[in-house]
Amino acid sequence: MMTAVRKAPYRWPFRHKDYLFQKRLALRLPFDSFRFDFRGNHESGGAWTQGGFARDVEDLVAVVAYLRATYGYDVDMIVGHSRGSVVGMHWLCTSEEGKGVRALVNASGRYRMHRIYDGAEAYKEEFETKGYYDWKVTVARKAVVQKIYPHDLQEFSRWNSAIVWDSFPPTIDVFTVHGLADKTVPPFDATIYARAFGARSPGTHSLHLIEDADHNFTGRQDEVVDCILDWWDARDKGMLKTGMWMTGVRGKL
Repeated sequence: MMTAVRKAPYRWPFRHKDYLFQKRLALRLPFDSFRFDFRGNHESGGAWTQGGFARDVEDLVAVVAYLRATYGYDVDMIVGHSRGSVVGMHWLCTSEEGKGVRALVNASGRYRMHRIYDGAEAYKEEFETKGYYDWKVTVARKAVVQKIYPHDLQEFSRWNSAIVWDSFPPTIDVFTVHGLADKTVPPFDATIYARAFGARSPGTHSLHLIEDADHNFTGRQDEVVDCILDWWDARDKGMLKTGMWMTGVRGKL
């Protein structure tokens, strides 16, 4: 007897696996999914670093290998937010398994990595007095302090996001969703991805911009889940074509 298990998507957050819309989406997806914390985040051990994209990619490689070996899963869709989107794109561009993925959701993904220096003035005093900056954040309702060093910003800014132009698999359908009130990653970065992904064939790119939404889609997370599910349904029905995605707004403009 053969049991067919639909391929499982992977997604991950910046801070932990259940923040923002990730868990809500998992509960509504019509197939298996898996969330995990990058090293140094929430329930995963190891050290977190601001510029540690390469180590995040290694974590994703390890997770995919484990799920393939243990459950026989293949990756069907990647859903990433912010840093997770950037890491997922790199994995898709560089892994053999990435060639078989059918879809990517890019939520609030950064393209212009050098813009990390836009807020670097806030680090200046502590860089000069202590050699590092204490970044105070809340993770899963717990106060956490992470150290950011000058070399972290350099490593972050040098990450090659431009790899998507020449190495991103041409068959993957991409859905980019970005808030127009995003002050962490400028919405213009979404239009750069739209140009890069929209130039491929037969893979499509759909760009969905949410008015008044911030980087984390505060208060709009159910809306994000709805539009991802609508896009996935349209993809399953073969209805996608490259362009703007305006689900839920027809007749309300």
